Amino acid sequence: MRFGYGTNGFWDHRIEDALAIIADLGYDGVGLTLDHPHLDPFSLDAKARVAAIGRRLDRLGLALVVETGARYLLDPRRKHEPTLVSDSDRDVRVDLLKRAVRIADDLGAEAVSFWSGILPRGAGTDQGWDRLTSGVEKVLVVADALGVDCAFEPEPGMFAERLSDVLELRRRLGDPQRLRVTLDVGHGVCNEPDGPEGAVARAGDLIANVQLDDMRPHVHDHLEFGDGDIDLPGVLGALHRVGYTGLASVELPRHGHAAPLVAERSKRALDAAWAVVTKEAA
Repeated sequence: MRFGYGTNGFWDHRIEDALAIIADLGYDGVGLTLDHPHLDPFSLDAKARVAAIGRRLDRLGLALVVETGARYLLDPRRKHEPTLVSDSDRDVRVDLLKRAVRIADDLGAEAVSFWSGILPRGAGTDQGWDRLTSGVEKVLVVADALGVDCAFEPEPGMFAERLSDVLELRRRLGDPQRLRVTLDVGHGVCNEPDGPEGAVARAGDLIANVQLDDMRPHVHDHLEFGDGDIDLPGVLGALHRVGYTGLASVELPRHGHAAPLVAERSKRALDAAWAVVTKEAA
């Protein structure tokens, strides 16, 4: 397992500087959120920016997962809209995800992470599943052609909010090889019935991306390690037991005002927790 840091926690930094700080702190990779501060997939110079970021990642020796949770990239007035389950304009979200898959292919990313969105009031559960499966199918066509893994994230409050929903999505689509799982360990504290370690065990080898943060039960608020209820050595140990070797990236998008300090504290906490895991496994 390798530790990374999410670039959405570095919005006040140029992407080149953010990547350098993350590498200098000893992280192995990044979760790169596609958004206007760092890499806007809709900008006229997107191709050149992708190439430049790719060169920077190579020089710094950083691995990569592409994240697609930008808040206002598609609509400047409505957070996260449109989504895969919106009443209209769902193809705008599908287009973003297809662009993300192509960017992931260009950069050699290990996965593209995305989620369902919130089902609008008045739409029924059957409509939600129809919309979600239809949108994901379209994204998987591109992912299959390019050989890029899509890691679907259950997000508290969204239509697919628990790991069981992601497993159901895979079942409805025929368990496609390229559709895997993003696990945010804080969500395990927040809303998974068996906690983060139980969610890790249930997801097993389907895990293609991990997000790291602390959280409290029933409160979807990303916290620094030690400010919530997560057992960090316990969840890292669970990931180790299922054989996860991908990126596990710190996800603290609201801590950008102190990004270098927060990233440094997070790395110390991860190193200490990992030392416990390796000692117990020895």
